[in-house]
Amino acid sequence: MGTTDELHIITPGDPGYEDVRHVYSATGSPARVLLPVDADQTARALEIAVGQGDPFAIRSGGHGISSIATNDGGTVIDLRHLDHVEHVGSATVAIGAGARWGAVARNLYGWGLALTSGDSGDVGVGGLATTGGIGLLGRAQGLTIDRIRAAEIVTADGRIMRVSHDEHPDLFWAIRGAGANVGIVTRFEFEAGTTPTVARAALAYDISDVATFLADWGREVETAPREISAFLYIGAGARPFAQATVVYAGDDAAAATRALTPFTDLPGIVGARAELVPYPAVPLTSGAPHVGQQPAVMHTALVEHLDDDLAADIGELLASNGAQMIQIRSAGGAINDVPADATAYAHRHQNFSVTAVADHASWAFDDAWEPIHARRDGIYLSFESNHRPEDIDAAFPAPTLARLRTIKHEWDPDGVFTQNFDATVR
Repeated sequence: MGTTDELHIITPGDPGYEDVRHVYSATGSPARVLLPVDADQTARALEIAVGQGDPFAIRSGGHGISSIATNDGGTVIDLRHLDHVEHVGSATVAIGAGARWGAVARNLYGWGLALTSGDSGDVGVGGLATTGGIGLLGRAQGLTIDRIRAAEIVTADGRIMRVSHDEHPDLFWAIRGAGANVGIVTRFEFEAGTTPTVARAALAYDISDVATFLADWGREVETAPREISAFLYIGAGARPFAQATVVYAGDDAAAATRALTPFTDLPGIVGARAELVPYPAVPLTSGAPHVGQQPAVMHTALVEHLDDDLAADIGELLASNGAQMIQIRSAGGAINDVPADATAYAHRHQNFSVTAVADHASWAFDDAWEPIHARRDGIYLSFESNHRPEDIDAAFPAPTLARLRTIKHEWDPDGVFTQNFDATVR
């Protein structure tokens, strides 16, 4: 174990190495893990990582399914100590990139605030808040990136920049959806929502006809008031079983009951529990260390509607034994109020994120996914574990990709940041 200008460095054999080598969905054996405590040390860590000349990864929480936040024999810059959560004033909060969303939710609740995040409180702020953030307050609040008002970023040449609509607006545009391409964000300023209490429904369905159920589910989500956001999880098998979390953003019990009733009326309902809860109770938070405990590969697609053909394709995938589970997350609502060119995340007309999960890579999984792949209308970066170069065109529509490449050429001309859907000019 060593330090460089007090920068904490852990290497194999050092105490604590086992706690920092892995991520949630993969094991790793990095040659060194650098643990900065602020932006200055992050800049120094980046200098060391680049100087090593071997692969390096940036890690905020280490939960990402893409498993790119560790490696074998390279360097990891682990931001876990940049975990502050501060109430700046009114609805403005400042959050370090290494904080985790469960802790963020608990802190914000004490101030009468909430920020949309995913379904896991163990996810780090930095990865989600530079990719998008399709969360359980999404249709009410928008994407997580839509709540960012400013950020602190370490650029490829080691400069520490504050970015906002008025300060380096090109970088500010890029970090909201493609942050991993242009720098290391160390601090965010968000405008939080004032919905600290929500209605949460936990639902279970025994599904006799997947295609019919999905078409009905999609219709109910799209016609629901935008206070409703819904995540659906369907297991594979001859008789698929589904679980859902549906959240109503607000504490009006009567309005929540009206909004949730269409979901409890769907055919196949076998269990339902709805209650008003503090938002921190919504994202599942274990606090467990990441030790590669959930090996998984994923394919993902953004789609506008769960129409009959797509619903049938999903049903066939679940019956094929190619995947263990399908996740369907609602978008739409406030997410789609934002113009497509306002951020580097440009997918502003789709209503659903569809993700297939398998416990290992296989031709069977890829083949079963292909009909859905053919119908996709974009992808959500955090849910794709197979980073093929051609997928960059699905992640970023042509005008967005052209602008992103111009910005990357200016701020990262040597291609320092290449670990996540590299947008380097081809």
